Parts: sequence; C-alpha cells; structure tokens
Amino acid sequence: MTQDPGTRTTALTRRLTAPNPGPMTLDGTNSWLIGAPGQQDVVVVDPGPAHRGHLAALAAAGRTVLTLVTHRHADHTEAVDDFHELTGAPVRAVLPEFCRDAAPLADHETIEAAGCRIRVLHTPGHTSDSVSFHLPDDTPAAGGDAARGTGSVLTGDTVLGRGTTMLDHPDGSLGDYLRSLQRLAVLGDALVLPAHGGVREDVEAVCEELLEHRMDRLAEIREALRALGRAATLEAITARIYPDVPAHVLPAARSSVGAQLAYLGF
Repeated sequence: MTQDPGTRTTALTRRLTAPNPGPMTLDGTNSWLIGAPGQQDVVVVDPGPAHRGHLAALAAAGRTVLTLVTHRHADHTEAVDDFHELTGAPVRAVLPEFCRDAAPLADHETIEAAGCRIRVLHTPGHTSDSVSFHLPDDTPAAGGDAARGTGSVLTGDTVLGRGTTMLDHPDGSLGDYLRSLQRLAVLGDALVLPAHGGVREDVEAVCEELLEHRMDRLAEIREALRALGRAATLEAITARIYPDVPAHVLPAARSSVGAQLAYLGF
C-alpha cells in the first residue's frame, strides 16, 4: 500500500507519521520533510523505524538531499542505514555513530538546504544528544496566521504534541531539560513541530506550561521524600507519584523520577 507524500503542516514542512503507535510514541514517530515551495529537494528529519512502506513514501516525496536526526532513540534512527542506502543523502546527527558521509551537527550551526534556512539548537534533557531545528523563515500553511513572525521549530522529543517527555536518566537530565525549555521559549510564537503528536501553537507558551509542570512534579517528589523518608527507593517514590501508570510505562516513569531525584541531589 502506498502512503501519501506527507501532510502539509506549514509553508516549509510536511509530516509523515510512521506506523509505530504506542505508549511512548503516541500516534507514531513523525518524520518531517523540509523544503521551500516549488523545490524538488527536501531535507528529511528523523527517518524513523525501518518500515519499508514508510521509507518508500519519504523517498517518493522529493529528492532527499540531507537527512537530520533529532536524537539517538531507535524509533528515530533505526532506519538511518536503510534510508541512506535508498536515497544516497548524507545523514547528520549530534552523535558521530549516526552520521553517514557528513560531519556531526554543531550547536548554533545554520544549514542551508532545499531552499530553507535550518538553525541547529542543542536541546538536551530528554537525551544528552537531543537537538531541535528552527526554521526562522517558516509561516503557517495556507489559511493560517500569516503574521506569525518567529517561524517554526522541530522539537524532536524535547517538546511533544501532547503530554510531557520522559527524561532518559542518567543520559538525560532535568537540569539540561529545564535549560532547553528556556532556550526554546525565546523563540516566542514559533509553531511547535514535534516528533510525536500534532502541531502546537506558540512554543513560548508551551514551554512555560512544561516548566510549571516540572516544578509541580519536583514539589511532589519533595513531598514523597518527606512522607516516605530520604532512604525511600526509586520504585516506592515512583509508585507514589505515578500510582495509575500502566506497567509497560513504569520504566519511563522511573527514569524521569530518577532524573528529578538527581536534580535534587539524591
């Protein structure tokens, strides 16, 4: 079955969601296609899982001149080699092991490809290698608010389309995550183009909401430590903070609680 060439999300982007829905991936992993109107060239962000139909649809959506990776997790990187073989396009990521025929990404770097400017922003926290990609010249798709002035930002798993991300502790850290949210908030009303879930309005407002949520969680952690004692186990604290979390999501919950305990010095 042939997939469509992606859903138009903004003037410069299309989204094609991989068929890998789940508790951690929400509707599936979003692969993003970046390219100026009228361009055949595209930049693909996160080729996703090694699903033949998904990769064929990405390859058919334009002439891939570059593949970018937001971070190391397998639902974003499993297809790196297959897609590189399919398109011949170089692959760039923060970690050298995911690069193919190209140098690693650098913070503050500006990439010019497919008629677009792509600013690289190191936004660790979910993982240490997480990056976001700011498109300063982007505008909403036809019918949107043409007055929007700060473009769009592809946030990987740092900011999701709904809910809040897990912190892959100890590689990911809460301190890094809070600083990354503050960095993204500076982009003002930029549209949020996440790796999971739908487009969100106004990255500044979203990041402020997420920062408040994390402060609330830290207050809950402190209260759990007072109630259970400073010698309480990670499992006991997680069970108190997340009493209704399904068993298959508990490892992610424990990882995030571990990151918050480390932030508090435990």
